[in-house]
Amino acid sequence: MKVILSGGGTGGHIYPALTIADAIKKECPDAEIFFVGTKEGLEKNIIPRYGYELKFIEVAGFKRSLSFDTVRSFFKLFSGLADAYKIVADAKPDLVIGTGGYVCGPICFMAALKGIPACIQEQNAMPGVTNKILARFVKKVFLGYEEGRKYFSGSSEKIYTGNPIRTEILEHEKNEALKELGLDPKKKTILVSGGSRGARSINKAMLEAELKLSGREDVQVLHATGDINYDDYMKEINSQGGVKENIIIKPYLHNMPVALAAADLAVFRAGAIGLAELMASGIPSVLIPYPYATANHQEHNARAVAGHGAARVILDKDMTGEKILANIEELLNNPEELKKMQEAAASLGKPEAAEQIAKAALALVKK
Repeated sequence: MKVILSGGGTGGHIYPALTIADAIKKECPDAEIFFVGTKEGLEKNIIPRYGYELKFIEVAGFKRSLSFDTVRSFFKLFSGLADAYKIVADAKPDLVIGTGGYVCGPICFMAALKGIPACIQEQNAMPGVTNKILARFVKKVFLGYEEGRKYFSGSSEKIYTGNPIRTEILEHEKNEALKELGLDPKKKTILVSGGSRGARSINKAMLEAELKLSGREDVQVLHATGDINYDDYMKEINSQGGVKENIIIKPYLHNMPVALAAADLAVFRAGAIGLAELMASGIPSVLIPYPYATANHQEHNARAVAGHGAARVILDKDMTGEKILANIEELLNNPEELKKMQEAAASLGKPEAAEQIAKAALALVKK
């Protein structure tokens, strides 16, 4: 069996594809799997590290305003379609799966055009333009959020699976995680992250909050500032007197699964995969959606999670250290509400998503 997976540009599209690929391998060990991406996206560095072959097409995303770049993207689309046609014609895949980003448009469309079973997986509550178009041509659409269903049309089957997450997310036990990170098991642990690159606005607000939480006997903070923000953050916090040992500040958390296992509460952005990992781990959260995400999809994600009682939402424009601290304090001082949020988060968790997607997609392939 030959399977093509395509999704690129950002880790939010690439890692779900990798997780699905691994699940397909478990279901069908002899499957020949390769990826399609662009030379401009992060996939060119990430995919080969996981041992999968990566083929390239030339295509660019469309900006939402008319410009020279729009014209250039229009011509690149035809180039991408030609590249995709050649890849599909040469490889003769039995199945094609796209996980978002403009790169998966030509390859999924060409597969569907040639009668090859094709599927897409949409991570966000507000779908991207490419996936909304592809939904009219593919066989199945796998939804990261039930709330995304209403945005899709066409005859494709829409299946709510949740988002695929790494298997290692749930492999760690809380006490062992706390020990590995050098954290105190008697204190509530707050995990703070603005994503792999950090978030200046979250850092700014957390600096004020951490100065006030410093030295507390009941709480500890594990905060990843992002590599590019770390030095400035430490310089600023130290200029204001520094913090005690219950505030742990790192440029980057290299073992996020362990950090998640240790956390009682998270302060996060609202990227789809980060949220999926929080939910699978049963971690309540205070979410600050990235305000410049395409179609404001992070706020849609955050509102969907909050609507189920698993999170609180603070918009970036409204965020202050005082507001974040107030939310943290309210939750720490109300164990019953925190427990209800934990239960709500766990109920939204879909640790079996990749396996479900793999089985449903493989079922399309004629035996």
